This record gives sequence, structure tokens and C-alpha cells, in this order.
Amino acid sequence: MAGSVSRVAVIGSGISGAVCASLLARNGVSVTLFESARGPGGRMSYRKLHNCLVFEFLVENVVTEIDVFQMSQREITEEGKELFFDHGAPLFTVSNPDVLDIVSEWESRGLVAEWKENFASFDCISRNFVEFEQEDNDTSLMFLNFCLVEKRIGKSYKWIVQEEGLSKKYVGVPVMNSICRALSHEPGVESKFGMGVGRLEWLDEKNLWSLTGLDGQNIGNFEGVISSDKNTFSKRFTDVTGRPPPLGMCYLNLLPELAAKLQDVPVSSCFVLMLAFSEPLSSIPVKGFSFKNSEVLRWAFCDSSKPGHSATSERWVLHSTMEYAKGVVSQVGLQKPSSSTLAKVAEELFIEFQRTGLTIPQPFFKKAHRWGSAFPAASIAGEEKYLCDRKKRIAICGDFCVSPTVEGAILSAMAASSKLTEILTCL
Repeated sequence: MAGSVSRVAVIGSGISGAVCASLLARNGVSVTLFESARGPGGRMSYRKLHNCLVFEFLVENVVTEIDVFQMSQREITEEGKELFFDHGAPLFTVSNPDVLDIVSEWESRGLVAEWKENFASFDCISRNFVEFEQEDNDTSLMFLNFCLVEKRIGKSYKWIVQEEGLSKKYVGVPVMNSICRALSHEPGVESKFGMGVGRLEWLDEKNLWSLTGLDGQNIGNFEGVISSDKNTFSKRFTDVTGRPPPLGMCYLNLLPELAAKLQDVPVSSCFVLMLAFSEPLSSIPVKGFSFKNSEVLRWAFCDSSKPGHSATSERWVLHSTMEYAKGVVSQVGLQKPSSSTLAKVAEELFIEFQRTGLTIPQPFFKKAHRWGSAFPAASIAGEEKYLCDRKKRIAICGDFCVSPTVEGAILSAMAASSKLTEILTCL
């Protein structure tokens, strides 16, 4: 980069893309962040119901999560209350010291806060809460690690657990996507929301990448590219949209080493159910819990108990098991689910919630949402935590490179941005 500033395109503004953009800019790189949605967030997104009773998707994932809702949609509740839901990642934990340093900086900036509530598990057979999380308890730390970090055994990722970091549950303030929003507006980062990338082409004679928008118009040439969006190369993009993925045949012909690893990134679907109640659910002694022995529900979180969230109503977000979601997808396909499908899913998830035997009244708001490809089922990058072609100056990063967690996405972004910065210094 001697004598000039290199231009890099970052595709996708979820937590991985946003961290990449921020770190590159801090190292003197001119970054353009492309996002097909109207705002940043990815799986860190949230939903808000205004007092005027209009439900707007403040952060949509039309391309990064192909099968989510349209760019805007209206919902009306009977109560007319203002509602917020972190309907993607509910929180995150940290075990890596380098990630902890970054999160500590975010905490000092007021972007994140510790969610100081205890969690537990609920056994659907005995209908009792078990494995209560307690501060400074080794068993609870293991439980939290199992629930939220989902450490795999054997060949996949192994992390050194730092108890102080892992015992804390972090959330974005006031909502989860506040982190991505702040990072995508840092100095040196030009964010282009509502501008998806339709094609990437390597210009051999110019030694540059040329990017084309979804409308077919050229949107710039760049010395380097980092993609944090699986749909840049995923066959699933074609299955759902009928269009070739942005990298298309390019990576097969020009990037054969990457192509072998990117051919099929396995993903899992998940449904979430957003519920709002007029009164607190007093029969539930914790603000977050996992389900044992349920084929339908996996997690439940009291969203309104988070720091900075309004407590005018009690709001819960339930996550389905991946097996349940797989069954629904096998029946209705990968396309955006219809309103009738989502209504059916909402009812089934809520009925399972009531079957716990806990006192669960009827909510005044109930809505289901599908995350179609948000959860990677395998890590594809190994110890490097990213994929990269040095000659073409392109890197791939994301939770699918490390682990299906927010921390995994951050680790991958840190590694990919560091490598590309190193490569650009040699130009």
C-alpha cells in the first residue's frame, strides 16, 4: 500500500463483515461495505414495532439470508405497544482473549453490556427446571458453554476457556445490531446499504476485482475483496433465486483451491417465535433457558430483561430445534415461507411452550420467523479461521469458517482482515 490507499470491498454487514470493515479501516485501508439490506446486522438483526402500530424490519437480510421477509412489512397488534425483539442471536459469550479485548472496547463505548441474568435448563419430561446457572460455578460455566458456544468434540474447533469472559453474557445496546451499525459507520468505511453484489469478476489486465450490482450496473473496482456472506458462492443462492451466485464460475476457474472448500457449506435452518405478554411470566424463575427432551423447542429468552430494553411488556423469543425446522423445510421448500406456514409454525411452537406445564397466558403479539441458512453445520477453514487466495487478494470469512457463534464470526473476521492487510502491504 506504499504511496497509495488500497480499496477493499467487504460483502455482508453481519458481525463478521462489520468487524472486517472496521479493522481494515483502522489499518489505513479504504473500505466499501456492500449490504443488500437496508441496514447492517445479519443474524444480529432486530425487529421493532412502533407506537403507530407499524412493524418495520429495521435490518433485513434479503440476500444474506435469502428467505427472510420482504424489505418492509406491516403488523398490527391489539395493544399498540412499542416492541423490540432481538430475533437473531440473543446474546454472545467470549472465551478468546483477543476477542475479549475487542468486546471490552465495545463495552467502553456503550455498544454492549453484560446481561446479568441467570439461565437454566428445563426438562420437558419431569417438567422441572434443572442445571441452574450460578455465578462462579464451574458446572454452570460448562452449561453455558454447551448452550451458547456449542463446542464440538474431536476434529473441530477447540478453544481455551477463560472463565471471566465466558461467565459473562453480552448483548448489544440498545439492540444486538447496534454493534454492526457502529462499526459500519466508522471513519474509513463507506457503507452502501440496499446495494447487493450480483457478480464478482477478476480483471487480469488491471489486477483488480470488478463488482457488479444486482441491477447489472458496475459498482466499482477494488484491489481486494472480503466476503462474509455465504451466498456469494453458495449453490443455495441459485436454488432460491434462480440466479448464479456472485462468484459464479469465477472461483471454480480462477480459485480452484477455494472452490473445493466452498462447494457445499452445510447449513441448518431455525424458526424463532416472538411473543409479547401484558404481564410477567411469573412461573419462570430465570430469563433464559434451554429445553431438554423437546423435539420442537431448543431455547427461550426473555428479551425484555436485557439492558436497555423497554419493560413496558414482557417479551420472549423462542428458538426451535433444527430438527423441527428441517421437517418444515422438507414440506414447504427453501423459498420464503408463506404467511400461513409461519402462522402454523407460530402456533406449534407456542403450544409446545404451553406443554411445559408452566403458566403461559395468551400473548397479545405472536409472530414466527425463519432463519433459512443462518447456522453453519460445519467449520470449513480449520485453524487459519478464514479462506484466502493471496494472488487474487480475496478472502472468505464468517462463523462458517470457525464456529456457529458470534465469537466464531469475530475470530474469523480478525484473521481475514489481518491477512488481507498483510497482502496489500506488498503491492
